[in-house]
Amino acid sequence: MAGGIGSRFWPMSTQKFPKQFQDILGTGRTMIQQTYDRISKVIPKEQIFVITNKEYVALSHQQLPEIPEENIVGEPLMKNTAACNLYMANKIAEIDPDATMIVLPADHLILKEDVFLEKVELAFDVASKHDYLVTLGITPTRPDTGYGYIQFVEKKGSEYFKVKTFTEKPILEIAQSFLESGDFLWNAGIFVWNVKSIHHAFDLYLPEMMQHFMACEYNSEKENSCIETIYPKVQKISIDNGILEKAKNVYVIPSDLGWSDLGTWTSVYENTDKDNDGNAVKLKHLLAYNSKGNIIRLKNNNKAVIIDGLENYIIVDTDKALLICPRDNDQLIKDYVLDLKSFKKGERFM
Repeated sequence: MAGGIGSRFWPMSTQKFPKQFQDILGTGRTMIQQTYDRISKVIPKEQIFVITNKEYVALSHQQLPEIPEENIVGEPLMKNTAACNLYMANKIAEIDPDATMIVLPADHLILKEDVFLEKVELAFDVASKHDYLVTLGITPTRPDTGYGYIQFVEKKGSEYFKVKTFTEKPILEIAQSFLESGDFLWNAGIFVWNVKSIHHAFDLYLPEMMQHFMACEYNSEKENSCIETIYPKVQKISIDNGILEKAKNVYVIPSDLGWSDLGTWTSVYENTDKDNDGNAVKLKHLLAYNSKGNIIRLKNNNKAVIIDGLENYIIVDTDKALLICPRDNDQLIKDYVLDLKSFKKGERFM
């Protein structure tokens, strides 16, 4: 799944060039390329699909030339994650009605790739043998209020567990109690299921959406025009709200993956090498005085940068915009962008 705009990463992530197509961590590979590199170790490139906004189809081809052209699909409208999951399940089922598929966000960081691949193999095994909707749950390391949580029912000796509840982004006190209880995991948004199981779930919980998508002939010349016709009628809802929170056959595999959804500049700061003063910078010409805990990103790394007296700030400079704000306010960047849109011709900075 590679259709998001990533507005919390403005001004580096823009509508024309969102974060999944950027090398946010400075590794030499973009987020979507890293996701491809990871999953291509267990799935042949011919069986890897990308679903994105139609605006990003050419960009996806450019960054992932290994993937067959017909496997990169553009949605005509942003409809959250339920629609794109059903769309791709239908395309895959048309090729193989017994297929088991994995759903991966294109912009996540996974440091422990060996553990990830091991858990994916287990998830494929479980989902291909049972009518289960399987998710990877991340072992929490702190009471984070920015993530959704999955509560599971403990069963001794098992590698996977029945899901009891989903909770969206709790307040700090509740997140703390989740951490202490030991039976909650972070929801990573990584899912594995058989196409028959996910179709059955859509029949039960989102039957109207299922009806809309049944109208199309997948992997044919008629697919695009049909999708263009049905998408305006399709409900905008996440796969979590629409299916997983209602289904009775959801199972979770606890996974310590060194995972981050890299949802904010602070999460990038936490996963980037730092200098002796805790500044996360990749600059040739930086002079920092009395400055600690900052993250600095410039489009032009040949620019000289001097900072004095700054502590725990985000500084991002691009051709079109300059952002300077406290790291504690990184959740407000979406609001800054909305306010900027209200300027005359403010859209040009997006």
